[in-house]
Amino acid sequence: AWGVGMALAIAGTLTQGITRNSLASPDIIGVNAGAALAAVTLIVVFPSVPIAVLPLAAFGGALSVAILIYLLAWNGGSAPVRLILVGIGFSLIAGALTDIMVTFGNIYDVSQALVWLAGSVYGRSWGQAIAFTPWLIVFGLLSLLLSRELNALQLGDDVARSLGSRIEWQRGWLLLSAVALSGAAVATAGSVSFVGLMSPHIARQLVGPSHEGLVPVAALTGGLVVVAADLIGRLLFAPIELPCGIVTAVIGAPYFLYLLIRDRP
Repeated sequence: AWGVGMALAIAGTLTQGITRNSLASPDIIGVNAGAALAAVTLIVVFPSVPIAVLPLAAFGGALSVAILIYLLAWNGGSAPVRLILVGIGFSLIAGALTDIMVTFGNIYDVSQALVWLAGSVYGRSWGQAIAFTPWLIVFGLLSLLLSRELNALQLGDDVARSLGSRIEWQRGWLLLSAVALSGAAVATAGSVSFVGLMSPHIARQLVGPSHEGLVPVAALTGGLVVVAADLIGRLLFAPIELPCGIVTAVIGAPYFLYLLIRDRP
């Protein structure tokens, strides 16, 4: 739960930095929907595939959607607003395809996919944790190394170029890190909503906007949010367990509305 929260929070911080939009996150711009589509396809169509393949499939789905978003948003450069708008469109398309897979799949496999889509760490094995950990370590460290570049990107493309930044290369590596982290997290625990949106905002209030401090604090905050949501889900209606993704959605949706109202012009 802690690792999944860290991965989603780092991915959310990177996404907000890349798009220069505090309301962006991997689950809003379609990256998580691509990962979910690939993972559900694997669960429903190829149920005998080993667990270790699931993060690779989710990463492939997330990366495919991210590349398509990047290509379709390209117009002499990757403008942040176009990335968000194209991403929302892909999120709807991937969500519809996921619903088709669930509708026509075997009932047993579909029930597993539906529980997984709700977002839960219940019943996860050490095999899944071991398969997820290298993704978190490698791309978490890469995100920390690239965090300084996000500060330059916040100044605008023209200013960042004048400071010597290679804009599209840096944005591409940052996007790859966000996709890998969110894809691996979705493959491990399903669609845990709003963690990537909430955690960077909470961290920003604690340590300010500089990404050298923001990325690690957001990661710790995201881990705490998912662990707390999982604990609430286990205790609230015990012995029935509520998936942590439902708890984060119940908390995150009002928080998202609050951010929209607070940030309106």
